[in-house]
Amino acid sequence: MRKVAIVTDSNSGITQEMGKQLGIYVLPMPFTIDGKEYFEGITLSQEEFYERLVKDADIATSQPSPESVMDLWEEILKEYEELVHIPMSSGLSGSCETAIALAQDFDGRVEVVNNQRISITQRRAVMDAIALAEQGKSAAQIREQLEEEKLESSIYITLTTLKYLKKGGRITPAAAAIGTMLRLKPVLQIQGEKLDAFSKARTLNQAKATMLDAIRNDIESRFGGIHAHKVYLDIAHTNNYEEAEKFKAEIEAAFPGFQVGYMDPLSLSVSCHIGDGALAIAATQIHAG
Repeated sequence: MRKVAIVTDSNSGITQEMGKQLGIYVLPMPFTIDGKEYFEGITLSQEEFYERLVKDADIATSQPSPESVMDLWEEILKEYEELVHIPMSSGLSGSCETAIALAQDFDGRVEVVNNQRISITQRRAVMDAIALAEQGKSAAQIREQLEEEKLESSIYITLTTLKYLKKGGRITPAAAAIGTMLRLKPVLQIQGEKLDAFSKARTLNQAKATMLDAIRNDIESRFGGIHAHKVYLDIAHTNNYEEAEKFKAEIEAAFPGFQVGYMDPLSLSVSCHIGDGALAIAATQIHAG
């Protein structure tokens, strides 16, 4: 019997096919669209999601059912001694707390990581977990290390529209109207448990400059300094691949010696709240590997 399996959810940006290639398991996140349930990467593709989003479909996120989580764990534990489950941030979904409660019935064989990450930073945690498992660490040791490192990452996002923040009640209709009239581009931050406002800009170039400055400050003040090169830089976007490619070149020019690793679509669970056209940069401190 193999020792430690790694499980995550599709909020990590890891597709079912990628999961197979990495030798891990990916729990698909459920969505309700106009009253019908879909599962990310199974019955709902990125393209289909954005087609429905721009047509103003009624889209709601949900967490995996307890039955689907337990069924997956039980199947995995037929082949593995124990497993590490890495869900999206507890501050952005109830799925983490649910998983922690369910794990109590598995006699210590399931360790649920509450490391407060999502999208590309969650993916980085998964890659760290794989490396630690290959080093022979136990499920408990992997969970402990990932939770110790949970705040050692940041994501900054700029939006092209305020429509979805308004729709989700994250800003008032009046604020959305004023922001739209002034053509403001908000910059949001995900660090730890929350999606928060960080700054405002008038143009995409200003927004990108703001995000680069924020990442530079994080590297200097939190991640050992520019010259340490102990940081992964990644890009995420919502249906905005062309701008993401341009941003990649700008990031590599702004941070000589750093290479952009992943350039992934942002989690659909976040995309629901910010819409398409968004652009994001993430910094994650390097530990494993």
